[in-house]
Amino acid sequence: MKTGSLTSYRERIETDLRQNILPFWRQHVMDREHRTFFGSLTNDLVLDRGVTRGALLTTRILWTYAAAYRRYRDAASLEMADFAYADLLARFLDRAHGGLFWSINADGTPERTRKQVYGQAFGIYALTEYHLATGKREPLDHAVALFRLLEQHGRDRRLGGYWEAFARDWSPIEDVRLSPVDMNTPKSQNTLLHVMEAYTNLLRAWPDAGLRAALAALLDVMATHVVNPATHHLGLFFDNAWKAESDRISYGHDIEASWLFWEAVTVLADPAVAARFQPLVLKIAEVTLAEGVDADGGVYNEGGPSGLTNTNKEWWPQAEAVVGFLNAYQISGDMRFLDASLRTWDFIEQRLIDRRSGEWFRGVTRDGALLADELKVSFWKCPYHNGRAGLQAVARLQALGAR
Repeated sequence: MKTGSLTSYRERIETDLRQNILPFWRQHVMDREHRTFFGSLTNDLVLDRGVTRGALLTTRILWTYAAAYRRYRDAASLEMADFAYADLLARFLDRAHGGLFWSINADGTPERTRKQVYGQAFGIYALTEYHLATGKREPLDHAVALFRLLEQHGRDRRLGGYWEAFARDWSPIEDVRLSPVDMNTPKSQNTLLHVMEAYTNLLRAWPDAGLRAALAALLDVMATHVVNPATHHLGLFFDNAWKAESDRISYGHDIEASWLFWEAVTVLADPAVAARFQPLVLKIAEVTLAEGVDADGGVYNEGGPSGLTNTNKEWWPQAEAVVGFLNAYQISGDMRFLDASLRTWDFIEQRLIDRRSGEWFRGVTRDGALLADELKVSFWKCPYHNGRAGLQAVARLQALGAR
């Protein structure tokens, strides 16, 4: 691909980011009257003011707009990031036991006070980004406090990794599931992946030796126990001793993990770790491309040992594929990966961007039919995946063009 084509690709993504995604959440999801966010919005922009709302929405908005401000230095992104930071501290921070509540009621009172490790990880990730964007010390202090809580309560120091969830006071609980569609297992790839992502970002801001060691140990756990060496897919659910409890394949998580691995490796800056992970990162991307991508460039939801099991194409695997394949191209120079990234973006433009009401639809079926009953804003549908993909892809394509 010529430099002009790289520039065109970057401009397409940046236009969507700055003229569609970022304005949408500011316009439709900020509840300025109550200084908080709305938690539910249909494709037709109908609000449901009575839903519970998760810390994920606030932390993901905080990360997205802090990262956008860090790149563009625009007042609108800073206002949104400030708004989200205030919401997080006022409504989700547990000042009695530490950590973040999982969800709140519509009136702002705590609903599920459990300490989901996944939720703490997104707190670390977002608070660190807000510190990096603004230079304020307080958000970094909160991020470090969350890190120390996870190391104290959440880390399995005997067999490695991090457990899923705890009660409000960090005592054990029976049901640790992240969501109703997840298995009730003590460890999961999804939680580990985002603890890794959070620690990577925190290390950028806080070069602590204990944090560095924890991130290196987690990378080793991921390579040793989570990635299947025979298939180069990532397992999803595990018992305490790392026995896989499911043979499901999530293509979106696979390609997301491939580039998040490389981010962690890059920040650690350990040549031995880089030498171990480079072929692994490329192999995961190669397998995802071979097994998880349709002829139209769309990424399937899930598969298994016998083939595809869920051929819907939701918004977030597409976003992760744009970045994951770009990352693989940057490492390898293999044009197949750059072409794959571009084809997935073509699919996003054709099928997922809502040019009438804004943002992206949640997903489509394999034949292109809209998943019409899915919400545009919800507990899980946030600006993180596509906002992050936009920011990552713009920076990567700009670097490739300059090179």
